[in-house]
Amino acid sequence: MSPTDAGAGARAEPDTGAGAEWTGPGARQRRAMLARTRSVAIVGASEDPSRASNFVATYLLAESDYDVYFVNPTATEILGRPVYPSLAALPIVPDLVEVFRRQSQLGAVLDDAIAVGATTFWCQLGLFDADVARRGEAAGLEVVMNRCVKIEHARFSGGLHLAGFDTGVVSARRAAGSRPRP
Repeated sequence: MSPTDAGAGARAEPDTGAGAEWTGPGARQRRAMLARTRSVAIVGASEDPSRASNFVATYLLAESDYDVYFVNPTATEILGRPVYPSLAALPIVPDLVEVFRRQSQLGAVLDDAIAVGATTFWCQLGLFDADVARRGEAAGLEVVMNRCVKIEHARFSGGLHLAGFDTGVVSARRAAGSRPRP
């Protein structure tokens, strides 16, 4: 955990992947990555609205200026947008590749991200592999593991407090002058 993450809802990364531990970028670096990003490819995007990838995609389409692309070899359309069978099939080179795949598939997705020239490799909550992270960095990519793009985007754009909570006031009190419901 970096000093910039202390007290900001940070958590220790699971110790997976052979070799020495890997420490990901701190909050300031993640914020800068998202600020530089113009296009996001969601690998493992799902048509199922109950899946995290669909929820994140819905948020990114509504709340960000990113060009969002979906990658899933078994789907043709998600949220009214075309779906591509692979990163190589995309009409653009994505800045950020967000991964919603099994842990065992991270290495293969990283290989694809490197091959297409992506600049950031971002693995969703629960996905962490120190070896894959080090390999991605060695290839010149910025790598984030075990973090949610939606949460981080909302956090850095004012939708969430740095601790991860929405700081909007929620109250059971009636507004001044309002009448109770019948």
